[in-house]
Amino acid sequence: MTSADDGPNPDYTEELLSGLKERGVNATFFLLGKEVEKYPDIVKDISDSGHLIGTHSYEHVNLSNLSDAAAIEQVDKTNAAIHDITGKYPEYIRPPYGCWKCNLDYETKMIEVLWDVDPKDWATDNSGVIAKRVIDKVEENDIILLHDASESSVKAAFAIVDELKKEGYTFVTVEEILME
Repeated sequence: MTSADDGPNPDYTEELLSGLKERGVNATFFLLGKEVEKYPDIVKDISDSGHLIGTHSYEHVNLSNLSDAAAIEQVDKTNAAIHDITGKYPEYIRPPYGCWKCNLDYETKMIEVLWDVDPKDWATDNSGVIAKRVIDKVEENDIILLHDASESSVKAAFAIVDELKKEGYTFVTVEEILME
């Protein structure tokens, strides 16, 4: 299962959507509210393509460093922006840096989603290295963290999907994996 963070990205998200469609794969996109407001057409494309949309915060801040009110604002503002475009409120959140405030579970009623495999694709532009980091480590039911903000990450995503499908893996959204 693959998920993409930090988008939507005007240069790479559409390329990722196209390649996932060719491969018959749905993923989960954890979006930044600030980017959602800038690129509503891309958000609509993500939703219309059958991918799951989750919240990543409004400005990619460490929510655990904020007051409760400020953290809730980061979440609520993003959820509202996504709802305005898709008609649906996200149910899942991936907090930036994996840092969540446990007391916000009650306030937001969202399900926190982290990851099992992080190839640190943001730290290299070598798609082969990114793909190898995932393929060497991934196991059944793992959540793979990738970003849709660079060409290398998108190419790595395609290589990962192609190789793991050959190995018998299937790709689903986080909702499908968490609700099993």
